[in-house]
Amino acid sequence: MGAICCKPEVIDFDGPVDLYHFYLLRAVGKGAFGKVRVVQHKQTKDLYALKYINKAKCIKMRAVSNIIQERRLLEEIDSPFVCNLRYAFQDDENMFMVLDLMLGGDLRFHLDRTSNMSEDVVRFYVAELALGLDYLHRLQIVHRDLKPDNVLLDEKGHAHLTDFNIAVHFSPRRPLTSIAGSMAYMAPEVLTKRGYLSSVDWWSLGVVAYELLFGRRPFRGKTNSALTHSILNDRCTFPENVETIVSRETVSCIKSLLERDPRKRLGCRSGIDEFKTHPWFASLDWPALETKSVTPPFEPDSKKANFDATHELEELLLEDNPLKAKKRNGNADFDALPPEMRQMEEHFLPFDHLKQRRKSYFRASHANGTAAAAAAGGGGATPAAQAGASAGPSRSAAAPGEQERISQISSMTHTLQDQPLSETAQPGTEVGRLTPIPSQIRTTRSISPSRSGNRSSSYGVETYSEKDQLGVPPPVSAASVAASSQRQHSPLSQQQFGAADLSILPPTGAGTELEEYQMSASSQYQQHKGAGLAEYDEKSGLGFSHRQQ
Repeated sequence: MGAICCKPEVIDFDGPVDLYHFYLLRAVGKGAFGKVRVVQHKQTKDLYALKYINKAKCIKMRAVSNIIQERRLLEEIDSPFVCNLRYAFQDDENMFMVLDLMLGGDLRFHLDRTSNMSEDVVRFYVAELALGLDYLHRLQIVHRDLKPDNVLLDEKGHAHLTDFNIAVHFSPRRPLTSIAGSMAYMAPEVLTKRGYLSSVDWWSLGVVAYELLFGRRPFRGKTNSALTHSILNDRCTFPENVETIVSRETVSCIKSLLERDPRKRLGCRSGIDEFKTHPWFASLDWPALETKSVTPPFEPDSKKANFDATHELEELLLEDNPLKAKKRNGNADFDALPPEMRQMEEHFLPFDHLKQRRKSYFRASHANGTAAAAAAGGGGATPAAQAGASAGPSRSAAAPGEQERISQISSMTHTLQDQPLSETAQPGTEVGRLTPIPSQIRTTRSISPSRSGNRSSSYGVETYSEKDQLGVPPPVSAASVAASSQRQHSPLSQQQFGAADLSILPPTGAGTELEEYQMSASSQYQQHKGAGLAEYDEKSGLGFSHRQQ
C-alpha cells in the first residue's frame, strides 16, 4: 500500500481573499504589534508587501482604532506616490493589509549609509512627495508622520508615502488639535495645540529635505522640552559652507517650507502649484513627473537587500508562532468575543481592489450625518465584504443597543517622539493635553517594509490619546439619548467620546478608575454647565461642537 499524502488545499480565487491566496516569502519589517513580509499572489504571481497585525498585541497596546482607521483611509487612497492598499482580510489571530511592494528601501535606510544626498536627488524626492501630499490633501487627509522612515522607494527609485497609522481626515470647519507624529518633524502649530490642518505636512517635508541634504535636522534637542523649544523659537540655520553644497534656490525652498506662519508656508496657499512655480523646481518636467516618466536620479541596487536582514533571522529563529494560513473558526460565538475583538470583526472589513471600488468613509459619514464606523458596518456593504464577513465567527442577532455599545469604543491618539540621529532621546516628558489614565511610557517601532535598525525607533508617550482604546463605555440610557437628541447632537453611539476635549475635567488622581472617563455625553454636559465641549473624532473625521446654555 502506498503512503497516504495530505491533499493540497483547494483555493477558491473567486471567493473572499485570504492568506491561502499568497505564497509567504521573506520577512522585511517589524513593528510594535505587527510585521511585514513579501508575498506573491498564487494566481496572478504579483508581489506585494503583507502587513499583518496580531490582534492580541493590538488590543494590549490599545491600538485597535488606529489599525481600523488606517485600513479605511487606505481603501480611499489610490495614488502613484503612495503605497496603496490592494487587499485586506483577517483570520482569528491577525489582521492583514496587502500593499504595494517597494523593493528600494526607505530613505532612512539610504541616508544612514550615505550621510547626505545630492541636491538633484533631494529635489526629485521632494517633488514626488509634494505630489503625493497634494493628492492626500485634496482628499482632506493629513499624513502627520512624514519622515525618511516613511518614504519608500520602488525598484526604479520613485518615492512613495507609507505608514498611515496616525493619518486622519480634516475639515476646515474643525481644525485638529492633538499632538501626533514624530516630534522632530512636528510643525509649530502642532506643538502649540492651537489648531492645524494640512499645513503640518509641508513643514515635515521641509525637515525631511533639510535632513536629506545636510545629514542632520534643522531643529534639535536632547529632551522633549528642548526639542519643542527649538522648533518653536530657534532660527533655521544652514552649514557655514552652504553655498558650496546647494544652490540659493534650494535654501529658499527649505526656508519657505520651514516658515512658522502657516499662512506664508510653501504649499499652504495653493498646494502643488506653488512648487511648480518655485525656482528650485524650474528644471523639472511636472507632467512627466506626475506620470513617473522621469528617470529617477538614484536607482537602488537590485542585487542587495535594501532593508534590515535581521528581520528574516528573527522570523526563522525567534518566532514562536510563525505565520501560516489557517481556516477561520466558523463556530465561534460572536457575542462571546471581547469588545475589542468584536470591533475588529465588525469594522476591519475585507477589501479586494479587483472586485471593489474605492470609497471614502469620511465623505459618506458627513453626507449621512452618521459615524464612519456605522457606515462601514451598515447594510450597504459590498457583496465581497459581506462574503468576507461570513467567513468569520457566527453572528447571532445582537441585543438591542449592543451594536451601539460596540461603536462607542473610545479611540485616542498617542504622541510619538523620533530619536535624533546624533543624540540620545529621553522619552517620558509629557507633551499631551491630558492623561485620562496614569501615564505609561512604551517603546514602539514603526512598521515599514524596510527598517534600518534602532536609530529610527519611535517612542510613544501615552499622554493625550485620541486613538488608543479605553474600552467600552457603559450603555447609554434612554434618558441620555433623549437629552442628547434635544440638543441637536448625534447620540453618543455614533461618536467616540474618548476624542472629546476633556481639558475641563478635574485632574486625574493616581487611583482614578477608567470608568470615570467613560460617561455619556449628556452626563458630561450636566456636570459642566456653561462649559464648551468640542467633540471631535479625528480618526473618523467627524466634527461636532456643542456649548451648554
